[in-house]
Amino acid sequence: MITNPEEYDLVVLGSGAGGKLIAWSSAQKGQRVVVVERKYVGGSCPNIACLPSKNIIHSAKVASFLYRSDEFGISKDNVHINMEVVRERKREMVRNLVDIHLDHYKKSGAELVMGTGRFVGPKTVEVELADGGTRTFRGKNVVINTGTRATLEPIPGLAEAKPLTHIEALELDHIPKHLLILGAGYVGLELAQAFRRFGAEVTLIDRNGRLAHHEDEDISQALEEMCRDEGINVVTNAKVTRVKGNSGESIRLLGTRGGGDLFLEGTDLLAAGGRTPNTSGIGLEKAGVETTDRGHVKVNERLQTTAEGVWGIGDCAGSPHFTHISENDFVVVSDNIAGGNRVTTGRQVPFCMFTDPELARIGLSETEAKQRGIPYRLAKLPMASVFRAMTISETRGFMKALIDTESDQILGFTMFGASAGEVMTTVQLTMLAGLPYTVLRDAIITHPTMPEGLIFLLLAVPARAS
Repeated sequence: MITNPEEYDLVVLGSGAGGKLIAWSSAQKGQRVVVVERKYVGGSCPNIACLPSKNIIHSAKVASFLYRSDEFGISKDNVHINMEVVRERKREMVRNLVDIHLDHYKKSGAELVMGTGRFVGPKTVEVELADGGTRTFRGKNVVINTGTRATLEPIPGLAEAKPLTHIEALELDHIPKHLLILGAGYVGLELAQAFRRFGAEVTLIDRNGRLAHHEDEDISQALEEMCRDEGINVVTNAKVTRVKGNSGESIRLLGTRGGGDLFLEGTDLLAAGGRTPNTSGIGLEKAGVETTDRGHVKVNERLQTTAEGVWGIGDCAGSPHFTHISENDFVVVSDNIAGGNRVTTGRQVPFCMFTDPELARIGLSETEAKQRGIPYRLAKLPMASVFRAMTISETRGFMKALIDTESDQILGFTMFGASAGEVMTTVQLTMLAGLPYTVLRDAIITHPTMPEGLIFLLLAVPARAS
């Protein structure tokens, strides 16, 4: 029986991107707000995911420059990677980010409670406090922001092998001798390249027939070429049926590939095969909150759950798994709690994968356009034709744009090249403004910069059929 719960205007379960933003903004408006966080202040992004991984990836890029030093006329012998220093640089950044988050809580007036929360009734959360004891909160509104965790597929022997996930991989103080990576999504590709550059032998294994199989074939080919050139062994179309050994000592993967047997050996194993929502064991049924068949909190286009006054934000609610989308979820929910009617339908979802070079896209790919029967005009430009890429010897990749056949609207933009994320944003802003591609084509863009390449790309757009 619930007795005397503490009453709040807003209770947030999980302190990830969207949850912390709605907490801080609501508290600054004078509302009584509490955030319940099990472990990571600020959620996964500043602690164990986005920012720490990019920190490690940048260290690996510096290492790659050292290996290429002769190309730039610089002599550098006996390159040595000290993973303890690499890790400490990352840890120092994380400590600073946590301090910044704590300062935001203090200044906003939102209360942060460390502990494990679960629903015990409608809009009511009981928390087992990290330092002992319990507290129970009831909110006029409750936001579920519990995120996701690395998926361990039900492959016999996988769990027993104690594989690394991205969390443990980013905490390594040594370079694995031979790292097997199971899954070639964002985590798999980014860390495969990073650890190869640190000096590990790396084998990247994926069940699909090609890397980034949701993207266009030219992207897959470019990624495989990148991996091959860096010495990463890529094994696609692989079905792993058994794992033997212990990660950190000796690992063997058994399975099938192309109708034959598959046998791979290594010293360490990284499981990078997707994400599982953190929705089990938190009492959703007691709050009247339903989940989807994949375990996500079921929400509508306004991010309302099936329980009145309860909202879902971010990965756990099935939103695209990006911090910037969770931040936009905050805008949607905040406006709707205030009486608005903002929806997620039709919003742009930009993405950037931080391999080197980066892969970024906004809007439609060719594959998606063809699947949906949307006609387009295509322009494509190799990065070797971009002046800035020439100056920094980063000419791998290409950029391409899809333009509507009836109008001059930009339907999509994809880039595999240096600074792809920043260049993509320029195109995104043009799309958001509803401007024709000709505005960007005819713009005066600083020379020599990466966005300047957009001019040459868009000059190659075929004319509209008369």
